Amino acid sequence: MSRQYEKLVKCYEYYQSVTDFSPRVGLILGSGLGNYARNMKVVCEIPYGDIPGFPVSTVEGHDGRFLLGYIGMVPVAVMKGRVHYYEGYSIEDVVLPVRLMKMMGIEKLFLTNASGGINRKFHEGDFMMITDQISSFVPSPLIGENVSELGTRFPDMTHIYDVELMGLIRNVAQEEQIQIQEGVYVQTTGPNFESPAEIRMFAAIGADAVGMSTACEAIAARHAGVRVCGISCISNMACGITGEELSHLDVQAVADRRSEEFERLVTCIIEKM
Repeated sequence: MSRQYEKLVKCYEYYQSVTDFSPRVGLILGSGLGNYARNMKVVCEIPYGDIPGFPVSTVEGHDGRFLLGYIGMVPVAVMKGRVHYYEGYSIEDVVLPVRLMKMMGIEKLFLTNASGGINRKFHEGDFMMITDQISSFVPSPLIGENVSELGTRFPDMTHIYDVELMGLIRNVAQEEQIQIQEGVYVQTTGPNFESPAEIRMFAAIGADAVGMSTACEAIAARHAGVRVCGISCISNMACGITGEELSHLDVQAVADRRSEEFERLVTCIIEKM
């Protein structure tokens, strides 16, 4: 058993000692969704710090606990707070929560985040369904010894974001009369915001939005056979687009302003999964 997989098994053994709940959908809450628990029936909470060897977020505004329960009739595992590569964790630790949710039983993973808009047709506060991603600016979570218990050495990434789930998101957004953009998400390491030159480069290679999470989590999920979908809240226009300086507080403020509609969209989507 690899060191990485042994650590994962110990996390899962702790989970089993706390609850026998078996979720079908995993949801990772990004900025603006910190109060999402009010949309679900919570049956169990597990603080990350209670799980042996589990990474704990150090970012202000990111709580750190699993919420287990139901959204509608769907059993879910909700991550209230995620860890990021820029916090100093290895990329394997950053995706450990996704792999743990796979062991819990999830078949689908819903990723959310706040991101910077690169596409000049976007506006601050827009929602963007992620149709594809660029992860070349962060290490792959699959580097090193392959965890064969989770997936194959060379997993296909043709459809990282599930076509059927993207169709579901489009339909729900239309039904709820919530406007939603579509585009490619690029992940950088952070924690600094990108330079104007970097944003021009990302635009040239086809990126519509940029952030500091999500893409590595999607890769780990697909490696493990989990179906993935994702939505970004465009909390600011990326550096150099408007000429204004960026701050994390401004990002959080816009995400919070759109939180109620974001929650409604996410809830309606999961209820139909």
